[in-house]
Amino acid sequence: MRFEALGPQVLMFVGDGYESVATAFLAGDEVLLVDALGSEEDARWLHRTLCVEMGKTVRMIVATHYMSDHLAGLAQFPEALTIAHRHHRHSFLSQNRRVDAFYREPKVVFDHAMSIQWGPHELRLLHNPGKTMDHLSVDVPSADLVCAGDNIVGRIVYLSKADPQLIRAAIGRLCQFGRATVVGGHMGRFPAAVLDHALHYLDRLQDAVVRIRAELAPQQADARIAAIAIEDCLAAGVEAVAFEREWHQRNLEAVVAQSVFSFDAALAAQAGRA
Repeated sequence: MRFEALGPQVLMFVGDGYESVATAFLAGDEVLLVDALGSEEDARWLHRTLCVEMGKTVRMIVATHYMSDHLAGLAQFPEALTIAHRHHRHSFLSQNRRVDAFYREPKVVFDHAMSIQWGPHELRLLHNPGKTMDHLSVDVPSADLVCAGDNIVGRIVYLSKADPQLIRAAIGRLCQFGRATVVGGHMGRFPAAVLDHALHYLDRLQDAVVRIRAELAPQQADARIAAIAIEDCLAAGVEAVAFEREWHQRNLEAVVAQSVFSFDAALAAQAGRA
């Protein structure tokens, strides 16, 4: 567990559970949190650090998306006003590792956009569906950062059950903010180039899968897809860390199990015959 300052009145907390991230915006002794970490132990540490050691009170919690690995701290701050997108239940019910005990009905839901002035910072909440249908981006111009949630996972993406095209579009919208710092839902902070790196990974993974499906029979293709090396998908100069390697492997499992990119392979085959 660790935390660091991202700028004036902004702290980032990274827990041990899934390396999940919570970002705290301070206004005097009051705190607005973006996300709330991924385990009960991490959530207790977050509460102890903010409320006991720093003497702060958490007044609001914004969820970038309603999946359990970002909701563990909701129970630690029962008086906080919780904010989420209207489709939050869709994401909660569709996740692979649901923890029902972490669920708390949000007090405020919205559809497209919302702006919150908090201390010196204006937080601009924008619906940005990608990894999940309820995903939010939190743009903070005064801190020159944007909270991306799980539309990136380090320098890669995690497909799970999402439409890769939605993830690609979500990252494109994140690029349009033009912020110097991108806070991921996992691992921590990154320079802006992380968005290009994530897009490169997604494009190269799709290219590799489409090529393999075009060349091999289904059973042979699945075995070859399961062996795609992360190095073949990373941008030049990017070296994968252990967390990214783990989630790349989960991507390959999802691609095989759910026939991800098979539609793209069919479209490519049709174009080749035209």
